[in-house]
Amino acid sequence: MFDSLQDNLKGAFKTLRGKGKLTEANMREGLKMVEQSLLEADVSYDVVKEFMHGITKEALGEKVMLALEPSEQFIGLVNQELINLLGPVEDGLNLSKDINIIMMCGLQGAGKTTTCGKLAKLLMRQKVKPMLVAADLQRPAAIDQLHVIGEQVGVEVYSDRDNKDPVQVCRDAVAKAKADGCQVVILDTAGRLAIDEELMEQLKTIDRDVQPDHVFLVVDGMTGQDAVRSAGAFHEALELNGVVMTKLDGDTRGGALLSVKHVTGVPIRFIGVGEHLDDLEFFRPEGMAGRILGQGDVVGLFEEASKLVDEDEQKRMQESLEKGQFTMDDFRNHMQKIAKPGLMMKMMGMLPGMGQMKDMMAQVNQEEQAGQIKKMVGIIDSMTAAERKDPSIVDARRRQRIASGAGSGAQQVNELLKQYDMMKGMMTGMAGMGAGDRMQKMQEVQQAMMDPAQRRLPGSKKSTGSRLSPKQQKKRKKELEKLRKQMKRDKKNKKKKPGEDAV
Repeated sequence: MFDSLQDNLKGAFKTLRGKGKLTEANMREGLKMVEQSLLEADVSYDVVKEFMHGITKEALGEKVMLALEPSEQFIGLVNQELINLLGPVEDGLNLSKDINIIMMCGLQGAGKTTTCGKLAKLLMRQKVKPMLVAADLQRPAAIDQLHVIGEQVGVEVYSDRDNKDPVQVCRDAVAKAKADGCQVVILDTAGRLAIDEELMEQLKTIDRDVQPDHVFLVVDGMTGQDAVRSAGAFHEALELNGVVMTKLDGDTRGGALLSVKHVTGVPIRFIGVGEHLDDLEFFRPEGMAGRILGQGDVVGLFEEASKLVDEDEQKRMQESLEKGQFTMDDFRNHMQKIAKPGLMMKMMGMLPGMGQMKDMMAQVNQEEQAGQIKKMVGIIDSMTAAERKDPSIVDARRRQRIASGAGSGAQQVNELLKQYDMMKGMMTGMAGMGAGDRMQKMQEVQQAMMDPAQRRLPGSKKSTGSRLSPKQQKKRKKELEKLRKQMKRDKKNKKKKPGEDAV
């Protein structure tokens, strides 16, 4: 996702990190490289101009220039400005009515019909019963496609091939959905190869007569500024609630995603990140900024991982986490579930500090990618039952034995243990929290990763190329432990009844 933009921004940050002490000339050079990166990504010129205006003043201020790690402060500025550019975006979907109508529109080829199916599946994971409606009467193939998708997802599809009035089809579908106890109706409306007056009038009529609660435009993220112009035209006619940007897993430069909110005023609500029906995500500016900067997306990682676990296993895991238990066996099980090469690459892009490993793995074939996971599992399998239950007992001697048994190096064992420690802290800290609190806590962890004191994974190289000293490693371990304790306190306070501490 946005590989070229990521590489160019990394180059800008690397230039700044290579300086012993930053001067105004150094910083202006870095700013120029960031600006060039955005322009090459096909970001709107007006957007780039405002973006650079937002960060230049602060980047040249004393807070950044005199900081201990000015390059890290600069990355934080770019991160925050990206979040401001992409947001704000309302969390989730407001489905407060007994029957909620979602109208999907867009040009042909953007993936509108497939996105309808993806949205239905996403809603089903949230225990919401949807109905798909074939309101694209221009193309009989679109009706057939929607029925195939509905069968794959396991959701009811309403169609009426004899009716040539899309408005009446939508009305009848809503009545049928009410009778069948559906909570959401997803209207797959007609598309065109290009925007024309006839298409807009038809959509306006459906909008006026059916009165949908949400109107989403599906655009192809690979079409660049054409997608932005389409969003502007549709919004002028229909007053969109949001944009669904598809094909972000392809060779997408990122210009459309970074421009659409600023240019049209319409936020991105969902992103399509693959061909499978599971590959639709709620759009979160914080997570996307993290992915663009190679800092990962822990919230997205958690949501992606939750798709791999059935309800019984989730319940068992929840009970263990509430007791503060997250063993190396649990960690291994999670890794084995993501052993599918495509999924593994996707999740690595969300894991903080794993950008370089993702880049390396992109250069090897799928068998080799799966082999990397097997090696990590092999390290865990080389541990004794006691070590897997409590990895803190693994000292230098045990590390050597584990590495020898797994056919790897002690450094690989160290990295695995550090990844486990970070994941355990996050998982146990969020146990017992409600969905909203869990999301907030994960966002706090994401922000902590952007802090210069916590952003790098333990053991990763600093800007000078030297490794963390034992003293620095000890300090990092204390910081992570402090974060874990704070998360546990938050969970405990959440469970207290009002007035419980009153004297």
